[in-house]
Amino acid sequence: MKWVVDTCVLIDVLDNDSSFGKRSALALTAHMGDGLVVCPVTYIELAPAFDGSLSLQEEFFAGIGVDRQMGWIHEDTLAAHSAWARYVQARREKRDRRRPIADVMIGAFALRFSGLITRNVADFRSLWPGLKIIAP
Repeated sequence: MKWVVDTCVLIDVLDNDSSFGKRSALALTAHMGDGLVVCPVTYIELAPAFDGSLSLQEEFFAGIGVDRQMGWIHEDTLAAHSAWARYVQARREKRDRRRPIADVMIGAFALRFSGLITRNVADFRSLWPGLKIIAP
């Protein structure tokens, strides 16, 4: 089953980040045989990296073998709804200070797949304790 790739990992590869570029590329390569996919939220988050050019972004995804056409389904919405409610409650209780709506949506999407490839393990682990996560 496919792995969901978080935005930060793709930016690492795109920018050939000196700290994480190689590690992120190796993580993608290691799981390419299972298939790689991005959440629609990640697709949107990457728009500025390509100056809004859909053709450049599509070329990038095709070049690294990432499926970008997996649709959002109602089960994703239900999972995100539950996680967002938990997050807001924690925020009200001062246990969390970030606004992770993108992480909520990407994590909800990843529940349908093998797991998530991300550098932001702690962020996703707090929202999705049972989600299998691979960190480059």
